[in-house]
Amino acid sequence: MRSGKRDDGSTAIIVANGNYPRHPLPLSVIEQAPYIVCCDGAANHFIEAGGSPDAIVGDCDSISFENRIRFADRIFPDGEQESNDLTKSVRFCLERGRKNIVIVAGTGLREDHTLGNISLLADYQVEANVKMITDYGIFTPIRSRTTFHSFAGEQVSLFSIDRKPITTTGLKYPIVNRVLDNWWQGTLNESLGDSFTVDSCGKVIVFQVFGC
Repeated sequence: MRSGKRDDGSTAIIVANGNYPRHPLPLSVIEQAPYIVCCDGAANHFIEAGGSPDAIVGDCDSISFENRIRFADRIFPDGEQESNDLTKSVRFCLERGRKNIVIVAGTGLREDHTLGNISLLADYQVEANVKMITDYGIFTPIRSRTTFHSFAGEQVSLFSIDRKPITTTGLKYPIVNRVLDNWWQGTLNESLGDSFTVDSCGKVIVFQVFGC
């Protein structure tokens, strides 16, 4: 299932407990991953699909007895109740110097978990270079002027986490020094070319939809 690539110690793929990906891009990310961390509840499915995680992190109360025995040397229980298993997994990676993090299977199933996982990207970016890849696109958190590689017609949505002005260039519907009061206000935009720029000192999450 995984061919892997050379592990430089800085990168990790986190498999969360949402819908397991079917799109070729997130699947290829898993296939090439140098180091894979499974959130507690995701481990059983990942292992059943033929995967072999390097670490399993979380409450660790959802792992099957068989997998608990088989992977005993790579289970890292964290019973802290103030954060979810995804945050525990991110913290686990950061503590080991793995600051380049890609999250897969972070959406789907329960909508409250999906919204929570997406919004947490804004917190993770303070310490990590992080993004979330789904079956439909890529979520990237930013907190300063950032230029994104794109293509004409790419669907783009912006989600403002705090009330800070946003200015964009290279999008079909420009945003000029505007505070977005609700998540829907920055959605359903479109790239005009091979790049676009989002400028804000606040926490913004940018979603780019895969091309056909």
